[in-house]
Amino acid sequence: MKILIVDDHAVVREGIRRLLATIPGTEVHEAAAPDEALALARALAPDIIVLDINLDGSNGLELLQRVKAENAAQRVVMFTMHSEASYAMRALRAGASGYVSKSADAAELVTAVKAIASGDRYLDRAMANELATGSGYVEDPLHRLSNREGEILRLLGEGKSLSEIADTFGIAYKTVANSCSRLKEKLGVERTADLIRLSVENRMRISAPGARV
Repeated sequence: MKILIVDDHAVVREGIRRLLATIPGTEVHEAAAPDEALALARALAPDIIVLDINLDGSNGLELLQRVKAENAAQRVVMFTMHSEASYAMRALRAGASGYVSKSADAAELVTAVKAIASGDRYLDRAMANELATGSGYVEDPLHRLSNREGEILRLLGEGKSLSEIADTFGIAYKTVANSCSRLKEKLGVERTADLIRLSVENRMRISAPGARV
């Protein structure tokens, strides 16, 4: 079984490598950045990718979407410091096969990899319990956004004007303006400045490019 670890911390990658090497017949590879990870995913066709959400200067959820766009059957388990249910739900909706918090027991990652390799999905015990009971979970308004609305919100946070966003997607200015109106309604704000603030504050949880309006 070939596994690709994607994490921007060398020490973390080494720890995961040692852990997963205990699974018989496992061949483990590493990547520190999205472009490197995509190149290795194409070259190696790994059975499973172990992916962190926080990558240096990038977003693991964006990389997840890029990986799934190239290979919809690719199995990915998110292994991350984020233990909030909202992150897990967003990852699963984006196509992840599993989600394990780095605060979970080390053995849980091994269990997750084995389960996902068998075609199952996996959530670590604490996360599964939180989602089952609803404890501590509040619906994230960002989850109500379409992929395109998420893209527009992200670009607003990068300082793009409505005209520039329209040019980016090759759509009419009015279409972007209407999308911004829907964004304000869904996120409960009144001003475009508030959308920009929300985008900057939630950069790691906003959709990556790839969907239609």
